[in-house]
Amino acid sequence: MSRDMFQKVIAQVKDLTEEVTFHLMGEPMTHPDFFEFLKVCEENHVPVNLTTNGTLLKYPERAQKLLTPIIRQVNFSLQSFTSNFPEKDVMSYLAPIFEFTRRALEVRPDLYINYRLWNMGSREDTEMANQHFLKPIEAEFGYKLEAPVDVAFKKSRHVVGRLYLHFDSRFEWPTLQAPVSSESGYCYGLKSHFAIHADGTVVPCCLDKEKGVDLGNISALTVLEALNSDRARHMRQGFDQFKVCEELCKRCTFIRRFDSKVPAI
Repeated sequence: MSRDMFQKVIAQVKDLTEEVTFHLMGEPMTHPDFFEFLKVCEENHVPVNLTTNGTLLKYPERAQKLLTPIIRQVNFSLQSFTSNFPEKDVMSYLAPIFEFTRRALEVRPDLYINYRLWNMGSREDTEMANQHFLKPIEAEFGYKLEAPVDVAFKKSRHVVGRLYLHFDSRFEWPTLQAPVSSESGYCYGLKSHFAIHADGTVVPCCLDKEKGVDLGNISALTVLEALNSDRARHMRQGFDQFKVCEELCKRCTFIRRFDSKVPAI
């Protein structure tokens, strides 16, 4: 996203949202204007919830800048490292993240930090998590898991201060080419969140990486107009009635996580 586009987005959403998140696929810290974008959020008093793989924390000046008060929470997607670099040493990856965490615990005790392992779901996945990540975390922070992590995991576990382990299962990114999963269900898309692509296209959620539900572009209309478009209203009304209106949503398996909200027939 260009700097001008980002400034336009923040100016429009600052009174609509509690926070912004810098992700809709990709690694946010690789953006050449990443730290300028943080300044824009700071100037507009919009807190940031950052999700990153943490690989660029090997540059100390970048790690230091993440301690800015405008960042409310940092989520490290640990599972992405072994997925992308299976042959590389995990400890060389974890060391800068540990260093950042210790510094944050000292100077930003209000900063929430999540170590994410969002690849659970099989015995092999949990064994990998225990071997590559949980043992080093235990050693670094003098932390002991209350019980071994297994397939039936507890999602969030407190480590120290505002540092948490966060577990979740794998999910498939929805695509219009996938088979229909269900035509009934519930989702928080357009209820608690929405997303804006780099070109300004507004979509219901960050899983819509291919702009399958295009609600309009902020080069031609405002964010509020996009969120109040006929298509957006129809989608929200559908979820209120536990009906899935959009073809992409019918093919989304992530939506199955909210089936407990759908009344039994």
